[in-house]
Amino acid sequence: MGYIVGEDRAQASFLPARLEDYVAADAAVRVIDAFADGLDLSVLGFGRSVPAATGRPGYDPRDLLRLYVWGYFNEVRSSRRLERACCRDVEAMWLMRRLAPDFKTIADFRRDNGAAIVGACRAFVLLCRDAGLFSARLVALDGSKFRAAASARKVVGRGEIAKEAACLDAQIAVYLAGLDKADAAEPGDAPEAVETALAALRTRRSELDRLAARLDDEGRATLVDGEEDARPMGLGHGPKPPSYNVQTAVDTDTGLIVHHDVTDEPTDRRQLYPMASATKQNLGLDAMTVVADKGFDNGEHASACERDGIVACVPSQRSVNNQGDGMLFDRTAFIYKPETDTLVCPAGRTLVRKQLHRKKRNVTYISPDCSGCTLKARCTAAERRLVKRHLDDDALNRMAARATPEMMRARRCAVEHPFGTIKRMMAGGRFLTRGLDGTRTEMALSVLAYNILRAIHIAKPAAL
Repeated sequence: MGYIVGEDRAQASFLPARLEDYVAADAAVRVIDAFADGLDLSVLGFGRSVPAATGRPGYDPRDLLRLYVWGYFNEVRSSRRLERACCRDVEAMWLMRRLAPDFKTIADFRRDNGAAIVGACRAFVLLCRDAGLFSARLVALDGSKFRAAASARKVVGRGEIAKEAACLDAQIAVYLAGLDKADAAEPGDAPEAVETALAALRTRRSELDRLAARLDDEGRATLVDGEEDARPMGLGHGPKPPSYNVQTAVDTDTGLIVHHDVTDEPTDRRQLYPMASATKQNLGLDAMTVVADKGFDNGEHASACERDGIVACVPSQRSVNNQGDGMLFDRTAFIYKPETDTLVCPAGRTLVRKQLHRKKRNVTYISPDCSGCTLKARCTAAERRLVKRHLDDDALNRMAARATPEMMRARRCAVEHPFGTIKRMMAGGRFLTRGLDGTRTEMALSVLAYNILRAIHIAKPAAL
């Protein structure tokens, strides 16, 4: 018995004459095509959204947007791979109508239309909201680290900068000494290669001075050479690679990402109110409930959320009294009296205000006299008891009380899946572009591709 034999490549056949017949009626690529058709590119700010009256015709930005969204949807992000896909992938040929732009044109489109691509991602969220796919009754916030394009070897500190600067100074001195000898032998006849090398060394030396000045200005210990927006961040005991902190706000009912951002913040502590406020504004909501993990715990942001009609549910990440093996009274045992701005201890004595720490946003209260107190052994080993109270203590307590186990379970079930899917689409979660502008553009394409995939699972492609 033989094998299954394919057709002869030289044999003429009656294959479908139209590209339309190669793409199924319910294919996801048709959703991408319909979405791009419905966008007003000039309002979003895409370049060349109106063709020029003269000159050589260019590519329609709508076609290049289609190609990028399709590429990120199918884990094809490189401009060179997208160029090849236009000539060998049936879906890409259908989507582009056999257009095959070169990789430089494709890459330039992503570089020059970053803000417009972010706007297109937001437009799809509003489209899903208007179609009734989600109500955003509860939004879950989370952050995750995505690797930058720069290598971990590009992380430099003051020591590395000083060491390389000393080596460059020595090389420059050698070249200058060689030029002096050449001038003495043949005045005005310096080798061109030496001049070029010397100019490159001086350029690099100036770059090191700029990096050192930025370290001093920003008070940082390290910088990423070649991608200064990235920061070493992440978990573990080894060296932290250059990364960005990607923030998402996910609708817990549907798993759709309703807002996202890319930041250079190593932690999530300053992201609660900016993310919640931007989500509320983008969706046009009067009130909204958000839930996040304890990494978002921030008293100032808790108060800002309450003022803005945002109900935040975040568990507390505050220190406890560990003096006396943790057996002494914690600050929660002291009752605050707002009318007198004092604290009352468990023994009924009053602690008065001593000092305001504006940077840490807390107030220190002290007991005028603890002598003779029957509970002093359970309160402090010092002469008098000190207690620090956060300026937003009431807002923090209310926010922590709302972070029930049910809320935290809903958060965990909502936010982990989108990050896992996007990191799979992005080859494990590493950017191809550099800088905040480039990574925000790339993340917008990834979020748009994820939301389209998720919307297809919620509703049928034909409905979309």
